[in-house]
Amino acid sequence: MEHLNFHHLRYFREVATEGHLGRTAERLNVSQSAVSIQIRQLEDRIGQKLFDRVGRGLVLTEAGRIALDYADRIFSAGDEMLSTLNQTGAVSRPLRVGALSTLSRNFQLQFLRPLVQSKDHGVVLKSGSMNMLMEDLITQALDVVLATEVPEDQAAVRFAAQKISEQSVGLHGRADYLAHPSLAAILSNSPLVLPTDKVIRAEFENLATKLGVEPQIAADVDDMAMVRLLAREGIGVAVAPAVVLADEIASGAVATAPFDLGIVEPFYAITLLRRFPHPALTSLLANQT
Repeated sequence: MEHLNFHHLRYFREVATEGHLGRTAERLNVSQSAVSIQIRQLEDRIGQKLFDRVGRGLVLTEAGRIALDYADRIFSAGDEMLSTLNQTGAVSRPLRVGALSTLSRNFQLQFLRPLVQSKDHGVVLKSGSMNMLMEDLITQALDVVLATEVPEDQAAVRFAAQKISEQSVGLHGRADYLAHPSLAAILSNSPLVLPTDKVIRAEFENLATKLGVEPQIAADVDDMAMVRLLAREGIGVAVAPAVVLADEIASGAVATAPFDLGIVEPFYAITLLRRFPHPALTSLLANQT
């Protein structure tokens, strides 16, 4: 199949912006017929009329408006590519961040706050499963993945995982749910909201076995925001790091049980080893302890 001629596309974009063949030709220092030929060849290539003539000017057709949107994105991406590879910093592209769906939104905000406050770069956030996020990281659709586990290296891919924080996991919920004399009593008698996070789940199951109790699981949840909501609404006691319910704990909407579960959840920033890492990511990771 014949490829798109980007020379034609650039002339089209100039005419679409100017709205007039003659003025575009004068600005580009070429003949009007040369510009007209470029537009006609692009229309022939895509099989659509791009302009309607209104008086002495040109107005984009519906197909023309769609083509202009793509053209703007194509040339913007080209400028971004040059800026990145030349390391000029002339174009500020957003930092693309992936996060496990079970990861606390409050923690994500803590990590990204310096970037958001600086306003030097935008942020694109995507949540999903570990496998999906790793695929996007490998194809460079993401710059970094925030997770609670370290992925295994693949055949031709090596990941870098920097531990950026760790949080103790506790029990957080309505005071009456926590009004029991022991940890075992809470787990046996109060409904629990348990995240599907691998680290927390495995350690919690080991704890239940060690205590010889059969927990009352009110909800298995793959989203920490939902864990937070269910605990706040009194559906059950959340098994989660305090950062997940930081606002609710501070306001007294939920209480925290005075028992140490012995569970610690690590948080990692996972990247690929790249020659041209995103400058904002480099700065964020350098500030982590």
